[in-house]
Amino acid sequence: MCYDKIKQNLQQNKNDSVQSIKDGDCMKEMLPALKKTLLFAGIKEDDLLNMLACLQPKVCHYDKNETIALAGDGFECIGILIKGEAVVMKESAAGARHVMTMLKPGDLFGEMVVYAANSAWPATVQAREASTVLFLDREKIIGERCQSCSWHRTLIHNLLKIISERAMMLNKKVEYLTIRGLRGKLSAFLLDQYKKQGKIELQLPLNRNELADFLHVSRPSMSREMARMQEEGLIVFQRQTVRILNLKALSDIVI
Repeated sequence: MCYDKIKQNLQQNKNDSVQSIKDGDCMKEMLPALKKTLLFAGIKEDDLLNMLACLQPKVCHYDKNETIALAGDGFECIGILIKGEAVVMKESAAGARHVMTMLKPGDLFGEMVVYAANSAWPATVQAREASTVLFLDREKIIGERCQSCSWHRTLIHNLLKIISERAMMLNKKVEYLTIRGLRGKLSAFLLDQYKKQGKIELQLPLNRNELADFLHVSRPSMSREMARMQEEGLIVFQRQTVRILNLKALSDIVI
């Protein structure tokens, strides 16, 4: 179900997969996931409940492999994944699929384009498993009704911070693309994950296919290169777990 259909359902409220948040119990069920998102950082639980009542978000449920947002569709909401897992991906003119990011509970999507003059979603968001998404209407976020609320300034500050960090992340992805050679791209990615996770045994956020798409390389070539790196004593890997054995060697490859 693409976002245009969701938009109609949000307005008409006629689809069983779409619901309004009207009661406190429903709101409280979502608090664990909502507390994970940086959009609500620094907002107390009571204020968060009041905020949801003010913003009147909509909740949509998706089956595995169902489309949450389709590239090119109009997008006038910020989405927050409440439950499940989703992937943000883009297809080239030739039909090649490139993974941009993976979404876990608490993650946002749409914040980079929702206030653009042309707020068409540039990528497709697809549920990897049964998922629940909360949508915040862009007009309600900046609407006059909410500006007098104590949490409003914090919400806007968080949103600006998230957009800035997303821009830096996109810059990092461009950096991967400028690195020559498959081994260089892999080494740079593993080093970034090491800095992010703070340990040499890494749990990769992407599976093998998704990582190949993210780095814009073929999966067979990437698998062969990882096997060679393991034979040379640089890394040890099993499925999505990678242990770095030689940090200096990886750093030298990237330089």
